[in-house]
Amino acid sequence: MACEATAYARAGLMGNPSDGYYGKTISFVIRDFCAKVSLYESPELEIVPSFQDQSKYGSLEEMSQDVVSNGYYGGIRLMKAAIHKFHLYCQAQHIKLERKNFSIRYRSTIPRRLGLAGSSALVTATLRCLLEYYDVEIPKPLLPNLILSVETEELGIAAGLQDRVIQVYGGVVFMDFDKEIMDRQGYGYYEKIDPASLPNLFIAYRADLSEGSETIHNNVRERWQRGDPEVIQAMKDFAGYAQEAYELLKAGRGREIGSLMDKNFERRRSIFKLDAGNVDMVERARSVGAHAKFAGSGGAIVGAYEDDAMYERLVSEMRLQPLFRQFPYCWLTRRPQRTGCS
Repeated sequence: MACEATAYARAGLMGNPSDGYYGKTISFVIRDFCAKVSLYESPELEIVPSFQDQSKYGSLEEMSQDVVSNGYYGGIRLMKAAIHKFHLYCQAQHIKLERKNFSIRYRSTIPRRLGLAGSSALVTATLRCLLEYYDVEIPKPLLPNLILSVETEELGIAAGLQDRVIQVYGGVVFMDFDKEIMDRQGYGYYEKIDPASLPNLFIAYRADLSEGSETIHNNVRERWQRGDPEVIQAMKDFAGYAQEAYELLKAGRGREIGSLMDKNFERRRSIFKLDAGNVDMVERARSVGAHAKFAGSGGAIVGAYEDDAMYERLVSEMRLQPLFRQFPYCWLTRRPQRTGCS
């Protein structure tokens, strides 16, 4: 038996990073980038390394560039943690698994450590394969919780549910992680939104700004856990922007959410220490009249633009060529119309 699963990159359209703080968010998948996992029966259990797990290089410079882009870990630890967590889950639920081994491998086109949810995509695709291979079912609203626990409980990575929810549900989703809701049912309120209600959107990133989300979130999470009033209020504000955007999208007024994106970014800047390169991307977008905010933890931005003429000005200001071409510093695309993972 063999199976294959895919999970896509995502952008946090509004409200992030309040998902880890009982807030509200809106996200959409970016089908141009994906993590794809293949699993097939084999005599022994084997996790096959990908090119992102390489340990042989042509030069010192090549190795250093790999560390800058991908960090010190590839996808092996994520897959191993996902497999282990799946096994523990089945034990806890008294699910008896058939005694059969497998080989599992992955490939990913999601830019690493740039806030586009590459790690959670790999975990999501891995768990989907395991569920199919062992014929196990997990209710859709609960699956993001298991995916999140792989990183938070097994690997100690600070994260929230947003990435896992959108990668399980797909499309565009409004999420409410209100504590009362979470405590009552064990997961948040998740509602799919018609993608046609979105304004014209673009994604841009800088490959030289890679940094793990755990590094970016740690100080703020500690302050929130201590009850820091400034951080608590900021998370309420982020949730408020998501709620306002949700109401505008439902009312067919998606073109009006741009100002909320700007507010989301400015509020983030008020409590996080932001890298100058990230701020520069946002300011370049704003300089041509577009709206922009972080797509995730940093390294990539999502923004709204008015028309083709503004998009061309964006391309020029970012010093890019349009549509699906990667450059040393930046990449830019309109709201995805196709996927490189089909």
